[in-house]
Amino acid sequence: MLLNVSYNNPDVKRKINEEVGEPYGLRERIKQGGIGIGHLVITESSIQIQNFLALDKYRNKCNIELRPRGIIIGFRALLDSYALVIPYWKLNLYKGRAEEYSVYRDNYFIKIEAKAKDKKVHNFMKRILDQKAQQSPTNIDDL
Repeated sequence: MLLNVSYNNPDVKRKINEEVGEPYGLRERIKQGGIGIGHLVITESSIQIQNFLALDKYRNKCNIELRPRGIIIGFRALLDSYALVIPYWKLNLYKGRAEEYSVYRDNYFIKIEAKAKDKKVHNFMKRILDQKAQQSPTNIDDL
């Protein structure tokens, strides 16, 4: 779900909270060692997102925020802020090329640059996969 989050709109906030859960409190943020990462360079994106990113000439960057039941990828275009809300059950995360992560939800995707020296990015992506594994239901084969 791609939403404009530029303004304090209770309906948009409610949709986000229903999809991925309420934001973590201060105690949980400290306990987890932070719940977000910023200044990730976007190398490629789906056409819907690319239409927004093409509106300005600046380098395309995004941030990722963890939520209890999913993630939110935020980016800016001109003076507006947008959020791609992805619950864990719809999240597909791939390490395609050597220096790139691909994050998919249905027909939306964003590819993020992650150089070998960017240990912080690699560790955060691993945390996302760990959170997704914890949220997924147990398979019958695991019993």
